[in-house]
Amino acid sequence: MRVVIVTESFPPDVNGVAHCALQTARHLVRRGHIPLVIAPAVADPAADADAPCAVVRVPSLPLPGYPQVRVALPSRRVAAAIAAHRADLVHLAGPFVLGVRGMTAAARLGIPAVAVYQTDLAGYARTYVGTGEGAAWRRLRAVHGAADRTLAPSSAAVRDLEAHGIGRVRLWGRGVDTARFRPELRDTALRRELAPDGELLVGYVGRLAPEKRVDLLAGACALPGVRVVVVGDGPSGPALRVALPGARFLGRRTGADLARIFASLDVFAHTGPYETFCQTVQEAMASGVPVVAPAAGGPLDLVDHGRTGLLVPPGDPDALREAVAALAAAPGTRAALGLAGRAAVAGRTWEALGDELIGHYLEVLRERTAVAA
Repeated sequence: MRVVIVTESFPPDVNGVAHCALQTARHLVRRGHIPLVIAPAVADPAADADAPCAVVRVPSLPLPGYPQVRVALPSRRVAAAIAAHRADLVHLAGPFVLGVRGMTAAARLGIPAVAVYQTDLAGYARTYVGTGEGAAWRRLRAVHGAADRTLAPSSAAVRDLEAHGIGRVRLWGRGVDTARFRPELRDTALRRELAPDGELLVGYVGRLAPEKRVDLLAGACALPGVRVVVVGDGPSGPALRVALPGARFLGRRTGADLARIFASLDVFAHTGPYETFCQTVQEAMASGVPVVAPAAGGPLDLVDHGRTGLLVPPGDPDALREAVAALAAAPGTRAALGLAGRAAVAGRTWEALGDELIGHYLEVLRERTAVAA
């Protein structure tokens, strides 16, 4: 099968859309298929040296105020690349800008398209401009409504899409690398470095941006015997260093270094209320670390409250602080939640989820063939 992955982001970007697109391309290659990736251009000309397949880069510009995010410019390369690849199917990863052009090209060429919903753009519109939710949903309806199938990463996302008039929605989650993220990587030397007085380590991993609400960890920073560790970068970094006194900011970490940090935490706290999935929650669970997360969006599927972690009302700093304090006082509970979390994600490998995705592709192709007949 020849598949074109049109993605709004791709490594070296570090985010959920980029990571999922990379894992999809890798799995397709492993299964003997022929993928091509179309993504916004990045500054590093050698960025695709380790890509699992050919990558076509489309001219892009950095997002004002958030240069880590690049937005594709209008380009004929999208349609030309899809046609040249002789694609059987187009995979649209988090379509909004580049994905719209990919959907248009697929429709014109008569190629079926699968759109993967990954970002709560309406929530981002509320956060950044205080308005624009309606416009965001109109754009999402346009591209997802034209796709043969939309894949949503969580039950909450499925409900949200259907409530806004988007049909042909199916659930498709995300895999986690349980060989990379594992409890055995817990590092006593790193823990001594981050918590020299034996403090409980509470970690956040992700982008430092307004919609992530990392500021909600201020209450946890004030708890006696607790050290907050923040991993990631983004435009909110300077303000958060002021808002979270005593927290350790480690910057962006990846690969084995990130896995070691995850496993060395005592509690993982996610704060953002707009997660359609929340991959870092899965990575913490795979690392055997108990999770505290908002009872909204993707975490509702991932965290079984009281068994694999704790869910708190979104945007409630007091509830977040109290959950962290409760876990700090109960090492036995932390251990039990961590063990149960690891067991819960054991079967969610990228291999299993990749095969599930290929199943969706094949169903869409069969449906198209049946209609044509």
